[in-house]
Amino acid sequence: MTTHLLVPRPWSVIAEPSGEVLELNSGTSLASCPQLAGARRWLARALGAATGWDLPAASASGATITFAYDSSLAPEEYSLSIERSVQISASSEAGAFYAAQTLLQLLGTSAFRQASVAPAGGWQLPAVTITDKPRFGYRGVMLDVARHFQPKDDVLRFIEVAAMHKLNVLHLHLTDDQGWRIHINRYPKLTEVGAWRRESSLGAWRAGVFDGQPHGGFYSQDDLREIVAFAAERNITVIPEIDVPGHSQAAIAAYPDLGPAGAALEVWTRWGINTTVLEPTDFAITFYRHVLEEVAEIFPSPWISLGGDEVPIDQWESSAFARQRAAELGLGSVAELHGWFIGQLAAHLHTLGRKCAAWDEVGDFGLPEGTLVHSWRGYQGGLDALAGGHDVVMCPEHKLYLDHRQADGDGEPVPVGFVTSLEAVYGFEPMPDTAGRDYPGRLLGAQANIWTEHLPTARHVDYAAYPRLSAIAEVFWSNPDHRDFSDFRHRLESSHLDRLAAMGVAFRPLDGPHPWQQRPGIAGWKRDYEQELRASHAAVGVEGITS
Repeated sequence: MTTHLLVPRPWSVIAEPSGEVLELNSGTSLASCPQLAGARRWLARALGAATGWDLPAASASGATITFAYDSSLAPEEYSLSIERSVQISASSEAGAFYAAQTLLQLLGTSAFRQASVAPAGGWQLPAVTITDKPRFGYRGVMLDVARHFQPKDDVLRFIEVAAMHKLNVLHLHLTDDQGWRIHINRYPKLTEVGAWRRESSLGAWRAGVFDGQPHGGFYSQDDLREIVAFAAERNITVIPEIDVPGHSQAAIAAYPDLGPAGAALEVWTRWGINTTVLEPTDFAITFYRHVLEEVAEIFPSPWISLGGDEVPIDQWESSAFARQRAAELGLGSVAELHGWFIGQLAAHLHTLGRKCAAWDEVGDFGLPEGTLVHSWRGYQGGLDALAGGHDVVMCPEHKLYLDHRQADGDGEPVPVGFVTSLEAVYGFEPMPDTAGRDYPGRLLGAQANIWTEHLPTARHVDYAAYPRLSAIAEVFWSNPDHRDFSDFRHRLESSHLDRLAAMGVAFRPLDGPHPWQQRPGIAGWKRDYEQELRASHAAVGVEGITS
């Protein structure tokens, strides 16, 4: 059992055997070198709110807490030493920020409150030396704000909690069949029409039940700039996703010329895979080029996701225009229009100085050069992309989809998908055993995905995310040789769940949902992974790398 209660677990913690502590008080001051001043300012705000103290800036020789630049450390690495004062060393704002987050955890639960609730024993820090660094450079979480809109303040709070776990990427799913959430100046109907639907499926769409309640919302461009800046202060990159050529009915409802000829469509009201897709017209390509130009102006992320998942070809097969377009382009089938469409927009992103990100289906048709692949259909799409020299982020559905049910039975609210327990996600490995094979591509890391068909509010998102995302964050950050679920659970029960509660996170209790977290009577759709895997193997007659 470890002697600390930190999450994620640091790579090295050495406690002073004397058990001495450093007392902080209203005279506590902070110092930093210019390179790490952002981390100092963040700590002064966060700790100042929790303690009520001013925490003034001071010279390094007289400060209680000092941030010092050390070029020998890796970009996100840090060291933290607590004796008569606190000495933090890092070579980047990111490393210094992660040290500040660790410092708050060492101070106790009260350090995560937004006003002073002083701990009974005062503000004490243990005498300890910590050296720490991330296992992966990409430690992500995707939040779907298209299916159910999450107000800006809820997104900011989601970022704050993710940052406490040392996650560094927020993949923001902004558009889908059920809603368009980003205002585009050139095409205002995208939010005037596409940002709301007249009702929503209640539970699994197969039940055919609707709630009869209009739903909608969108972010202004300044809202999104605020989200990006807030995240950047916490060393989180926001990757926007504009999903094409499927998952696009909200856009088609706003601008019908994007879709099949003669179709008058509304923003989609049910969940599932939609057979309505963008027509492969010059108008559609030009339209989305314009959209991406405004997106790129808001989001400085090196990647902009074009989605590219779940694109049925029914519409294209029945479309004379699509068949002719495929023939003119020399494509073997209309299915290849999928890759062509993504390729056109990926090339435009390149002219904007950005790279394309996409779900792994795009690899079925040839990935544009430089594409970052999010591998969700198991591992194989990611492995194929690595073999082709691409950067990859693993996010397999059966391992890291946090909208999936957390236990068997009917007690989980809207029980959908595979059973994805806390212990199961803690055992996740981003790279399967491939017998030592070297790939020309790079595995950047991994990402948990939170789809919100059945998560209408921030409280529902909290329930789905935590504490499973706490476990996943430890997998992404910590030394895998020291992974121990019983120790992790001890740290949760002894301290970390209290931290989440202090931050206002409506997490799932370890022994199951509170009564008010349940949603009885709403139909789910339970899936059995092993059964689906056996059926898949029987259908293709081979066994791939999926688990």
